[in-house]
Amino acid sequence: MKIVRYIILLIISALLVWGVFWARNKASAQLCKSIDVVIENNEKATFVTPQGVINDLQKMNFKIVGLPMWQINSDSIERALSKSQFLESAQCIKGQNGVFQIKVKQLIPVLRVFDGDDSYYVNREGKRIPATVNFFTDVPIVEGHFTKEFGPEKLLPMVDYVNHDSTLASIVTMYKYRDPQNIMIVPCFNGHIVNMGSVDKYKEKFRKLMLFYRKVMPEKGWNTYDTISVKWNYQVVATLAKKKVVPEFNTDYEDEDPAPDFETMTVGDEQRPIGAEKKPAESEKPKNNDSNNNNNKEKEKNNNPHN
Repeated sequence: MKIVRYIILLIISALLVWGVFWARNKASAQLCKSIDVVIENNEKATFVTPQGVINDLQKMNFKIVGLPMWQINSDSIERALSKSQFLESAQCIKGQNGVFQIKVKQLIPVLRVFDGDDSYYVNREGKRIPATVNFFTDVPIVEGHFTKEFGPEKLLPMVDYVNHDSTLASIVTMYKYRDPQNIMIVPCFNGHIVNMGSVDKYKEKFRKLMLFYRKVMPEKGWNTYDTISVKWNYQVVATLAKKKVVPEFNTDYEDEDPAPDFETMTVGDEQRPIGAEKKPAESEKPKNNDSNNNNNKEKEKNNNPHN
């Protein structure tokens, strides 16, 4: 009985293997009737179209329709499409119904860079996509010249932090890159820019900036400074629009909420706690009338002969 079962299992296994090979051979011998292009992430961007992929294959001299499936080199097509500046990946599938399916993922821009007269988009891996008049997507804008050593994708942690904070997202309008130690943000408030320094410790820097906005700017005026620098540790350095003095705002604290008791802000030769009234000079101090009256009464008592 066991031998019979064993023989039956062998026959079934052999039939399954034969069926797989038969299906593959039939599919390979079948002629390709059409190409079906599927864009898997089409909901995020729309600058790659199925017809555009087919046109690219024709420009690369790939003949597909009309050939037997076994003559179509899927690996070569995948490698060629993956080199496209608009695509992240490509996968080819030979269907049994004569349809050659191509699944592609298009590059998703996360930044747009303006470098002089040139403009391009960049994805999270740093791959650049030329900006054309036929395609536009609303992404954060960066102005500056980047290199291989420091590409625009290195700004993404800070940019993502801004995008996920509703307050910061409403304040920051664009970014300016000078060098890795001088990265600027342009706020929606006219009159000044903010120097973030490097991309390091950007969370602490934004906390310092928001504290400065809440505590200093309403008092000093929003057009008083042309540059606010948060690149230094434990302070905010603001340069007056005429660049005559450099006020400092100390932010040496540990907790963000509640707001800390600020140390000092230095403007010129004056140093006092934020929001405190200016102390009167010694010459302006009022005399102590009670003390003077007591001294006069003591003198009268000593001069009285009846005592």
